[in-house]
Amino acid sequence: MAKFFLRKKIGDRVMNGHPWIFATELGDSEGSYEPGDIVEVYSSNGSFVGKGYINPASQIRIRLLTRDKQEAIDEQFFHRRIAEAWAYRQQIGYVENCRLIFGEADSLPALVIDKFNDYVVIQTLALGIERWKGAIVNALNSILKPKGIYERNDVPVRELEGMQQIKGFLSEPFDTEIILNENGLKFHVDIENGQKTGYFLDQQDNRRAIQHICKGADVLEAFCYTGTFSLHAAHYGAKSVLGLDISDFAIDTARRNAVLNGYEDICKFESVNAFDVLKSWGKEGRKYDVVMLDPPAFTKSRANIDKAVTGYKEINLRGMKLTKPGGFLVTASCTNLVSPDMFLKTIDAAAKDAKRKIRQVTWQTQASDHPILWHVPNTQYLKFLIVQVL
Repeated sequence: MAKFFLRKKIGDRVMNGHPWIFATELGDSEGSYEPGDIVEVYSSNGSFVGKGYINPASQIRIRLLTRDKQEAIDEQFFHRRIAEAWAYRQQIGYVENCRLIFGEADSLPALVIDKFNDYVVIQTLALGIERWKGAIVNALNSILKPKGIYERNDVPVRELEGMQQIKGFLSEPFDTEIILNENGLKFHVDIENGQKTGYFLDQQDNRRAIQHICKGADVLEAFCYTGTFSLHAAHYGAKSVLGLDISDFAIDTARRNAVLNGYEDICKFESVNAFDVLKSWGKEGRKYDVVMLDPPAFTKSRANIDKAVTGYKEINLRGMKLTKPGGFLVTASCTNLVSPDMFLKTIDAAAKDAKRKIRQVTWQTQASDHPILWHVPNTQYLKFLIVQVL
């Protein structure tokens, strides 16, 4: 097994528990290796740091899997890690639908596994974890005995690892259009063609948080995707709900979800550019009791953080202008490069520009099946805020 040594003058990030080791943090090495192989990492003074997989094509040169020198990286290792992750989800009450593996937070970097009742969707986002895909599938079949497994590796980040984008069955073929249950509602999920792995599980706790503010309310949701927040608003007693999204596919699914739950008379959906509509409706003087904003990530690059912050400020300013005095703004950001503090300051700046006073109601992050490790900041990415707009 090849050995790599950290440079002397690097920060304590890796030693404090972060699993990523960048190329610039590595010094000398011993032994040969192939891309994707397991290698050992040592400090500059020769003390053992951990074992992980290496890819010279990636900026993240090594991703650590274990800090235990005696722990073998083999099929049993992946079975054990997945079993431990499943036990944790069961302990905290995520049984039917959950993110079963959340990459670094479950000590399996670059691996994502979502469980949708009896079906599993996986993403292997780095070469080193791709090499163990067979072992991962075997472990899932042994532990969960799912009706089907599908891979959604049609993501550009794989190309940074020198891999192709692919998707398809890792089990016997099955109908990839499924229905899942959440908070007393049912939702169509398109495992094959939906965004990410087909459904956004990370907001399932936050969708419950709107329960009391929606009773008897006229609700507007921008960037509604397949209408999950909109349907929850109707479920919690909204008088009317209007969902907006630029995707015809998403709006069609949202309408099907409304019919599925019997809320087609309350929930209406329109395929429009939400940015343009929020601006024009604000000028027209339209007002809603509750405005909900759940946009996609505005940036995946540090170079564009300022642009992302400008975007969040703009849509929240427009959202506040559409909110009746005493109404509520529900707003979220899934851009992990925008810190919680930066997001809150952005909302505050939007309120000042809108000349509205805001009062915090709820401040949350992603659902607990997406665990956060304090020493791995990128595991906390979702910001969810409810404020009363006065």
